Amino acid sequence: MSENSKINNSSFLPNFCSADVLFIVILSAELLAIILTLALPLHTRNILLDLAMNSLFIQWIALTCVGLLCIFRHKISLLSEPVAAIVCFLLIIVITLIITELAWLFLYDSRGLHSANPNQHILFIARSVSVAAIVGAIVLRYLYVQHQWRKNIETTATSRFQALQSRIRPHFLFNCMNTIASLTRKSPQQAEQSIEDLADLFRASLLEPVELVKLSDEWRICETYLRIEQLRLDNRLEIEWDINTLPNDALIPPLSLQPLLENAIYHGIERLPEGGAVRIEGAFQNDQLIINVINPLPPENIEDHHHGNKQAQDNIRQRLLTLFDKRGDLSVSTNENIYRVTITLPYLTK
Repeated sequence: MSENSKINNSSFLPNFCSADVLFIVILSAELLAIILTLALPLHTRNILLDLAMNSLFIQWIALTCVGLLCIFRHKISLLSEPVAAIVCFLLIIVITLIITELAWLFLYDSRGLHSANPNQHILFIARSVSVAAIVGAIVLRYLYVQHQWRKNIETTATSRFQALQSRIRPHFLFNCMNTIASLTRKSPQQAEQSIEDLADLFRASLLEPVELVKLSDEWRICETYLRIEQLRLDNRLEIEWDINTLPNDALIPPLSLQPLLENAIYHGIERLPEGGAVRIEGAFQNDQLIINVINPLPPENIEDHHHGNKQAQDNIRQRLLTLFDKRGDLSVSTNENIYRVTITLPYLTK
């Protein structure tokens, strides 16, 4: 994953070097210029000239502040949040004071416009610094509140992930142990393989929470789980893979696919006397990974299936929102007796 692609939530300040933040700052500064221009008495001024001058002045201050915050972002990120907020606020005030004085010298003093009223200089500086202080305080407060909100979401998502890690259904464990016991005499090699697979699943569920893992590692966990279920369900369970177009070096949240396969088997295949096929499809389009988990469903159990899947799906959806914002999503659709879960992820690599 490149440096710009990494998810960094350690500071409440955004990356002022990014194009997105720069665009938002320019747009916000222009909106402020329009508001200040509209607040002036229209009958005594040239509104277009006032808008042009206000835009030039405010954009000058905004872009200078963004440029300095971009240059010193690493040093500011090492400070505590209160100190970083104070430093940013003082930086805004100082930059505004300097640019206001330069604007007065070049636009007013050089033209002799201050001589009519000596207090204009002080009033001009006081007005500009006051507006900058108010706007800067509001922006910093907004960034801090947004950061705290995101941290709360992350905490909730981590708690849900830990709950998802520890959630090994008792019926699966008992059935697995029964399967191993039945294979001990007639097929010792399969019994040994099942024990190893079960140990791998427990090991994966006990790992420390991490942000992202390779897609190939997640497939390995899925295959381990499916091997155990195929021994138990025998010919009632079929697995269809269509994931050749997906890049194995893509990074995804851990345990984001195996729970969907578990739900597909538990709520779908097990409830069908004749069994059925679980299909895993993958597509790579426009730097996005699209993964579908499809399973048949008994007609009378559609609502029960949706309700039973809700916790795992909500957990995964919340983690996608936390990690990828609007670039990640989980959606569910039902067509007749076919249940489909679709995960959409951005393509990220180390």
